[in-house]
Amino acid sequence: MTMIAASAKIHPLAVVEDGAVVGENVVIGPFCCVGPKVVLHDEVELLPHAIVTGLTVIGRGCSIFPNAVIGGDPQSLHHDGVETTLTVGEKCTFREGVTVNTGTTGGGGKTVIGNNNLFLANSHVAHDCILGDNIVLSNSVMLAGHVIVEDRVIIGGGSAVHQFTRIGRQAFIGGLSGAANDIIPYGMLHGIPGVLNGLNVVGMSRAGMDKATIHRVRRAYKQIFESEGAIRSNAAAIRDEYADCAPVIEILDFIAADSDRALSSPGRGKG
Repeated sequence: MTMIAASAKIHPLAVVEDGAVVGENVVIGPFCCVGPKVVLHDEVELLPHAIVTGLTVIGRGCSIFPNAVIGGDPQSLHHDGVETTLTVGEKCTFREGVTVNTGTTGGGGKTVIGNNNLFLANSHVAHDCILGDNIVLSNSVMLAGHVIVEDRVIIGGGSAVHQFTRIGRQAFIGGLSGAANDIIPYGMLHGIPGVLNGLNVVGMSRAGMDKATIHRVRRAYKQIFESEGAIRSNAAAIRDEYADCAPVIEILDFIAADSDRALSSPGRGKG
């Protein structure tokens, strides 16, 4: 049975299928389609021609623009048709033509998006991706399946991210780049194939990191990536030196973690 709050505003030319849950002050414009297993929390707005389908939950205050398709089936040859999920947090904006897919059975069965994220026109989030908060995907960014994007990441227009790649917190990927390997927290990546090109110092400063801490992170970066020896060995060797510096420890933990991908580096091979 459809549950529609009395305060919701649904255009007569919209289709809200039986079984959908529509919260308080939701606005659904003309020619929108809302599937039977969709939950739209309070204050969600669907502009004309937006589609929300699948077993999908959209958090409070999200906006979905024309021709976006949120909750479509995964684009995977291994998808077995079993119902999987998409969960979106609060205050996310999906601009024109954005596509976001549900998960796959083999990949955990869920795609998860956090809060306050901005997806610009024609960007794509594939099956089983896990995204944090305050992320920006610029126009035509493509995330393949199983990608993990941590908080405050910015990805420039036209960039593509390989499946199973991890992107660390507050990393920056320049436009028209190809991210085929993991990117450390605070890292900057440019080019095809993508090469690590220092740290996102501007983003670190804007996030409130003080100059002394930024200086220590930059010094640690040089020790890890510019010293002789393997990246992971270099990272392990400096852990005690930076035990009191949380951002450096964050980078070291990221490097030490298990992953399906190699580490992006400044022109070197696998870490």
